Amino acid sequence: MERGKMAEAESLETAAEHERILREIESTDTACIGPTLRSVYDGEEHGRFMEKLETRIRNHDREIEKMCNFHYQGFVDSITELLKVRGEAQKLKNQVTDTNRKLQHEGKELVIAMEELKQCRLQQRNISATVDKLMLCLPVLEMYSKLRDQMKTKRHYPALKTLEHLEHTYLPQVSHYRFCKVMVDNIPKLREEIKDVSMSDLKDFLESIRKHSDKIGETAMKQVPGAQDLVDFSPVYRCLHIYSVLGARETFENYYRKQRRKQARLVLQPPSNMHETLDGYRKYFNQIVGFFVVEDHILHTTQGLVNRAYIDELWEMALSKTIAALRTHSSYCSDPNLVLDLKNLIVLFADTLQVYGFPVNQLFDMLLEIRDQYSETLLKKWAGIFRNILDSDNYSPIPVTSEEMYKKVVGQFPFQDTELEKQPFPKKFPFSEFVPKVYNQIKEFIYACLKFSEDLHLSSTEVDDMIRKSTNLLLTRTLSNSLQNVIKRKNIGLTELVQIIINTTHLEKSCKYLEEFITNITNVLPETVHTTKLYGTTTFKDARHAAEEEIYTNLNQKIDQFLQLADYDWMTGDLGNKASDYLVDLIAFLRSTFAVFTHLPGKVAQTACMSACKHLATSLMQLLLEAEVRQLTLGALQQFNLDVRECEQFARSGPVPGFQEDTLQLAFIDLRQLLDLFIQWDWSTYLADYGQPNCKYLRVNPVTALTLLEKMKDTSRKNNMFAQFRKNERDKQKLIDTVAKQLRGLISSHHS
Repeated sequence: MERGKMAEAESLETAAEHERILREIESTDTACIGPTLRSVYDGEEHGRFMEKLETRIRNHDREIEKMCNFHYQGFVDSITELLKVRGEAQKLKNQVTDTNRKLQHEGKELVIAMEELKQCRLQQRNISATVDKLMLCLPVLEMYSKLRDQMKTKRHYPALKTLEHLEHTYLPQVSHYRFCKVMVDNIPKLREEIKDVSMSDLKDFLESIRKHSDKIGETAMKQVPGAQDLVDFSPVYRCLHIYSVLGARETFENYYRKQRRKQARLVLQPPSNMHETLDGYRKYFNQIVGFFVVEDHILHTTQGLVNRAYIDELWEMALSKTIAALRTHSSYCSDPNLVLDLKNLIVLFADTLQVYGFPVNQLFDMLLEIRDQYSETLLKKWAGIFRNILDSDNYSPIPVTSEEMYKKVVGQFPFQDTELEKQPFPKKFPFSEFVPKVYNQIKEFIYACLKFSEDLHLSSTEVDDMIRKSTNLLLTRTLSNSLQNVIKRKNIGLTELVQIIINTTHLEKSCKYLEEFITNITNVLPETVHTTKLYGTTTFKDARHAAEEEIYTNLNQKIDQFLQLADYDWMTGDLGNKASDYLVDLIAFLRSTFAVFTHLPGKVAQTACMSACKHLATSLMQLLLEAEVRQLTLGALQQFNLDVRECEQFARSGPVPGFQEDTLQLAFIDLRQLLDLFIQWDWSTYLADYGQPNCKYLRVNPVTALTLLEKMKDTSRKNNMFAQFRKNERDKQKLIDTVAKQLRGLISSHHS
C-alpha cells in the first residue's frame, strides 16, 4: 500500500516536472532550450516526456487547424490580394532593377571619385601626421646642421653653444627616434672634437705670433700704439671660452703660459752673429717687443688668462737675459757708429716697452756701461784718425797766399797773431797742417760723445761730465800716444821734431777754446762744482817735452855719427894747422840745424844747443881717454886742441840767441883746462893750486889727468915725441914720473 502511494506520488511529481519543461519549451527562446532538454535526459522518464510532448503537439495542431478553418476566407482574400500585389511587385521590381542599373551606371564615376577622395584623405592624414612629426624633428636637424656648419667654419665657441641647446632643449623632445640616439651618442665626440680643434687653432696662433713677433715689434717701435691690431686674437678668446665652458679653464691657462714661456726663452736667445750688423740687434729687439705687446694685450683683454705677476716674472727674465746678451755682443763691436746706432735702438726699445708699462731703468743703466764701450771704440777710431793726420803731415808751416786762405785756416783753428796779420802775402802760419786738423777732430770727437748722451734722460751736468772725461781720455791717452809714436819714430828728423814742438805749443793754447766749446754745447759753466777739467795742456806739454828730449837725443846721435868719422893719428909727430874735416862738417851741421830753431820757444833752442855742446864735449873727452888709445903724442894732442878750439869758436858765435856771454863755451871748459894743462905743461900751477876755489885748472880731475899722462909716458924713446928737448929727455921722464906720483897722492888723499 505504501509502495503504491509512493509510486503514485512519484508519478505526480514527474508529471508536474514534465509539464513545467513543456511550458519552458513553449515560452523559452530556442537559443536557451539546450539546458531545458538536458534536464529531460538527465532524468529517467524521457520516454514518458516524449509521449506528453507528442500529445501536446497534436493538441496544438488541432488548435491551428481550428484557427485556419476560422480564418480561411480571410486567407483566400489575402492570397487574392497577394496575387495582385505580386504583379505590381514585379513591375516595381523591374522598375527598381532598372533604376538600380541606371544608378549604378551613374554612380560609378562617383564611386571612383569617392575612392580617390578616400585615398586623398588618407594621404592627407598621413601627411599631416608626418608634418607634425617633422615639425618636432626639423629644429633638431637644423640645429645639428648649424652645428656642423659652425664647426666647418671654425666657429667653435658658437658651435659649443649650439651643442648645448641641441643636447638640453631639442633632442629630449624627439628622443624616441633612432637618429636622435645617434646624435646623443655623438655629442661627447663632437664636444671633444671642438675642444681639440680649438686647441689646434690656439697652437696655430702661437706658431703664428712666434713667426710674426718681429713684425709686431717693428710696428710697435715705429708708432707704438696699434701694433696689437696686426694680430687676430680670436683663436685665444675662442679657445679660452670653450675651455671655460667645458670646465677646463685652468688647464688652458697652464698650457698657454707654459708655451709662451718656452717662446720667451727662444725669443730671448740672441743669434751668435748678432753683433755683426745693426739688423741683427733690430730683429732681436723687435721679437722681444712683439712678444710683450702680445702678452700685454692678452693681460688686458682676457680677464685672467695671464696676470701681472706672470708678466712681471717674464719681464724680469727678459731684462736679465737681454742685458746679458747686450753686454756680451756689444763688447765685440769695434765700430763706434754701430755702437751709436745700437744705443739709439736700445733707447727706442726701452721707450717702446715703457709705453706698455714695463720698467726699463735697468736698460738705461746698462746704456751707461755701453757708453764706456762706445767711448773706447771712439778712442780707437780717433787713434787711427790721428795716426793718419800725423803720418800725412809735411811738418812744414802752412803757407797762405790770399786773405781767403788765411781766413779759412783761422776759421778752422783759433789763432791770433797781430804781427802775422800785418805781413803781406804770401806768408806762413807757424804751425803745420796737423794743428787745425787735430783741433777739428777733437771737436768732432766731442760731437760724437754728445750724440751718445742724447735721449738717455741725463742731466746737463752728467752730459758735460761724460764729454769732458771722454775728451780727457782722447787727449791724455789717444792723442798723446799718437804724438809719442811720431816722436819716437826711427826716421823722425830734427825739422819734424821742431815743428812738433811748435804745433803742440799752439794746441796747448787752444785747450781753453775746447773748454768753451764744451760749455757752449752742454750749457754747464766750467766753475760748476763737479765739472771735470780738461787735461789737454798736460798732454801737449808731455808731447813737447818728449819732442825736446828726442831733439836732444837726435842731435847727440848725429854728433855721434860724425864722431865715428874721426880718424886721429895718436902717434903723429906733426903739428897740425887746421881742425879735422869731420869736426868742421859737424859744426856746419850744427849751425844749419840751429838755424831752423828760430820758431822754437827760446829755452828749447838754448837747451838743445847746450845739450849738443855738452854731448860733443863729453864725447871728445871720451875719445881722448878711451882705453884703446894707449899712447899719444904731443902732436896728436895739438891736433885735438885745434878741433876743440873749433868747437869753442862755434859756441862763441851764438848759434842760438839768448845765452849770456860765454855760457855756451862752458860746455867745453873741462876739455879746455885739460888741454891747456898738458900743452903748456903747467903742472906746478895745477899741483900748487889744486883744491883752491879759484884755481886755474879747477875743472881738471886728477884721475883724468893721470890717465892722459900715463898715455904719454915713454913715448919719447919710441916715437921721438920730445925730439926738440933731447938734451932734457931724462929730466922730462923723471918729471912725468914725479907728476904721476903726485897725482896719485892727490887722488888718494881726495878719496880718503
